[in-house]
Amino acid sequence: MSIQLSEIAATRVQNFLANRGKGIGLRLGVKTTGCSGLAYVIEFVDEIQADDEVFESRGVKVVIDHKSLLFLDGTEVYFGKDGLNEGFLFKNPNAKDACGCGESFTV
Repeated sequence: MSIQLSEIAATRVQNFLANRGKGIGLRLGVKTTGCSGLAYVIEFVDEIQADDEVFESRGVKVVIDHKSLLFLDGTEVYFGKDGLNEGFLFKNPNAKDACGCGESFTV
């Protein structure tokens, strides 16, 4: 089981955490929503919960709850820019389909 961050994504997370002044890593998860069923959730982690799995990628702790790990195992996280938009992008080997706007996916 693993989660990988690209070099640029790891640098962005480290910069966000430094600017925030606290936090131990990045939490990835999924929630039920959107036209395809599941959407990615990303937030900063201040404490590890009992049901969390912790991975380290390029010096960044990536925290995922057990339920979400079923959908995210093997995912690669990138950071990209497209015009005025920028954000984290996911290459998820478990995703079978995604909605047209890219906000949600199905497994």
